[in-house]
Amino acid sequence: MRQVTLQRDGPVVQSAGPVYDYHVKVWLESRLVAIMHGHSKTPARLSPAAPTLDSVPNGQPSGQMSNDLSIPHGCHFAAPIVEGSGPELTSETHALLRIRLRAAALLLFVGFAVFLLKHFFQSDFSIPGDVFFFALHLGTTIVLGVLTGLLCDRCQIPLKWLRIAELVVFGLPVVLFAAGQHLWMLRCCEQGYCVFRGGPWIVLMFTYALFIPNTWQRAAVATGLIFAAPILLIIELFTFHPEVARLMSADQLGQSVLVLLTTAAGCVYGVHTIGTLRREAFEARQLGQYRLKERIGAGGMGEVYLAEHQLLKRPCVVKLIRPDKAGDEKTLARFQREVRATAKLSHWNTVEIFDYGSTEEGTFYYVMEYLPGMSLAEIVDRSGPMPAPRVVYLLRQVCNALTEAHGAGLIHRDIKPGNVFAAYRGGLHDVAKLLDFGLVKTVADDEVVIQLTTEGSVTGSPLFMSPEQATGDSEPDARSDIYSLGAVAYYLLTARPPFEGTKPIKVMISHAHHEVVPPSKHAPGIPADLEQVVLRCLAKDPADRPKDAASLEKDLGECEAAAGWSAQHACRWWEEHGIRPGV
Repeated sequence: MRQVTLQRDGPVVQSAGPVYDYHVKVWLESRLVAIMHGHSKTPARLSPAAPTLDSVPNGQPSGQMSNDLSIPHGCHFAAPIVEGSGPELTSETHALLRIRLRAAALLLFVGFAVFLLKHFFQSDFSIPGDVFFFALHLGTTIVLGVLTGLLCDRCQIPLKWLRIAELVVFGLPVVLFAAGQHLWMLRCCEQGYCVFRGGPWIVLMFTYALFIPNTWQRAAVATGLIFAAPILLIIELFTFHPEVARLMSADQLGQSVLVLLTTAAGCVYGVHTIGTLRREAFEARQLGQYRLKERIGAGGMGEVYLAEHQLLKRPCVVKLIRPDKAGDEKTLARFQREVRATAKLSHWNTVEIFDYGSTEEGTFYYVMEYLPGMSLAEIVDRSGPMPAPRVVYLLRQVCNALTEAHGAGLIHRDIKPGNVFAAYRGGLHDVAKLLDFGLVKTVADDEVVIQLTTEGSVTGSPLFMSPEQATGDSEPDARSDIYSLGAVAYYLLTARPPFEGTKPIKVMISHAHHEVVPPSKHAPGIPADLEQVVLRCLAKDPADRPKDAASLEKDLGECEAAAGWSAQHACRWWEEHGIRPGV
């Protein structure tokens, strides 16, 4: 359920600076984090259907959000546990081991299966030794084939069982090669000569070294056991079969042992080299106190990673600006603007940033909390139009977030279903989170000395942008966000935006000049009072819209549907749909 979208023009920052809650508990935590020179809380969750980065907020529940903020009985979902990433790269090695072990099993299976057919026609089944050797060959091939299937991509296999599978995958070939070598050398002696074949052992040692991620010490043990098998076999043959000792020269024996020993030493050194490179790559994915675990989104500007604070072992989300973009002054300023603008906000329903900064190599980043849940775009895509009470419940929370943002002089300019998250926070479902302030505009900011957008340029998402954004004739203000929020409400109620088209320019023209079809025409049953509020938000003239987010929140609260959704309803919905946020 982890999905993400990346803002195409997010800003960049050159100096680090954490953002703290003002609650005593969080204050104490922030002190601990400060001592550790890193900050994190509970990472950000990102949405799929929008060209924007999602993250999550901070603060406390607003009294305007709902009259029922009690935690529903039976809806306490445990926070997901993220595996630690110590110096042994445990979690990464675990995943890599399964993949590599399956590849090794598949390679050996194919090899043994090919030679099995040849073995069948060359065997004399009247000889017990040949029957035993063929049965061993067949059994080894079958076991390797079964293991290849069991080590599937989606299987969650404990490390203990992977190590057992590793023993089987390489242990059975050792037994098979030893049996074959034994029969081969005895038959050679019957012909008056004795030859030791080291090729199979060399191939097996190289296969282990190339495929299995290990420390050099563990590789030395495994490779040493493979090396020891033919040596013990020779000792056994020399001890119990004098003809072998008579026919095999000391020079040939020494040469065979030397080749095997050199191969084993080379394999151990190769494992050490590969391990060193893996560790360097692992360390290269560190950003200060944050370890990048998995890329969960990418775009024209940079990348988004699921990450973990090294000391606190808490998950978070890191947004990066690619180094090749870092030289663009406007890009850096946009990135910095997004971080600083978002950092000013502390409302419960607004995205929160923990930390931001730049690396010595010039990579710019900021760190956000992880957000369990889904964007409103995902929910509609998955389940269709939302019931009116739920729409009111979610939008009132977004209004509360916008009230703070507008009061701070910040206009979002990119409100859309993909930038509003229905999160699981503080034991509550359907906690709306306003995300992605990548296009935020400061009404009056003396610090902005660079012209970040071209005069008359268009910003935002065409399906949800206001007429003034579409035309560029006037500067968008808080009422532009009101229009976009009305378009979001329209989408949530009908599963379609107010205007549709195959080309963005046609949609923008419709926003600017065409009248909106009432949502009830597409989805009968929408309450009349709610429809009127939505249509007022979608008025072409900003003066005809609600004057601010607080007024819109009040209007939504007076709708009859406002009393029809609560935390209990939200909990039941998530359970009925079999979705456990964060799991």
